[in-house]
Amino acid sequence: MSAPSVSRPALSATLSPAPSTARPPAPAAALPPAAPMPTGTPAGGRLDWRLRFAVLSVVWGFSFLLIKVGTEAYAPFHVALGRVFFGALALLTVLLIRREPLPRGLRTWGHLTVAALLLNTVPFSLFAYAELSIPSSLAGICNATSPLWGMALSLIALSEDRPTRRRFAGLGLGFLGVLTVLGAWQGFSGIDAKGTALALLASLCYPVGWIYVRRTLASTPSSPVALTGSQLLIATLQLAAVSSLFTSAPTSFPLWPTLSVIALGTLGTGLALQMQYGLVAEIGPTTAQMVTYFIPVIATTAGVLLLDEQLHWNTPVGAAVVLAGAALTQARRR
Repeated sequence: MSAPSVSRPALSATLSPAPSTARPPAPAAALPPAAPMPTGTPAGGRLDWRLRFAVLSVVWGFSFLLIKVGTEAYAPFHVALGRVFFGALALLTVLLIRREPLPRGLRTWGHLTVAALLLNTVPFSLFAYAELSIPSSLAGICNATSPLWGMALSLIALSEDRPTRRRFAGLGLGFLGVLTVLGAWQGFSGIDAKGTALALLASLCYPVGWIYVRRTLASTPSSPVALTGSQLLIATLQLAAVSSLFTSAPTSFPLWPTLSVIALGTLGTGLALQMQYGLVAEIGPTTAQMVTYFIPVIATTAGVLLLDEQLHWNTPVGAAVVLAGAALTQARRR
């Protein structure tokens, strides 16, 4: 979801490596970061940034619904493959229009291969498999735990991120929210354990990938669009190989699932990242990353209204607690 690139989607996170004093941003819609964000000159755009922010929230929020619809006709690996293929196609088209080259150097492509595995191939596949057995709304809420995983990992892996009472309180609050969503007091009844575990594991992949990108690609001279497009291109090759080994080719292409996969890739994994780059450059990463907190709300609303998914009181309450904890972990001292 990301997203989330995510974040970055994917969001499926969303933002790229920040200066060394900053904490990892939250991947959105399973769409994670893939490269350093541009600084200085804001990206062009005729629409007001608030409108683009709202559009981005809706696109990434609907990503989980699109995954759900896609898995109704296609194997999870095929949904993930379509997602990265159409996302790569969108960004490579942007590069072609700009006449901008792809990154150079075997070292860079080697790091992009690992980044593609951690930020696209694995989490996109896991979210698709998870939504075979859990509602899209629950997948969206699981995605919102990425900032919590990221903060926990950064305290271990990034020496500049020092533990504070506020961060520990945020982590504790966030995971309390997860337990609330899952109904821990009633023995997790009604929740598919396997599907939920896969979605949580997918959300964990994003901060792991982000930390890797931060340490290996932060100083790469290529633009974010070139790096992300290349990363999605590699993920397409990875998923094409995996799909050929473990699944058979689809025998039919139903209209709505096919359109869902195309939209998931083109809009949610491709053009949404391009829009996010512009927002980061224009309003800064702190404000731009707030899109993360709207995604589970939109994902839940879309699932309930359009897919008739059931909503119990503990789901929205737990989601609010998760988001509060995630926000607390990212709050800066004044």
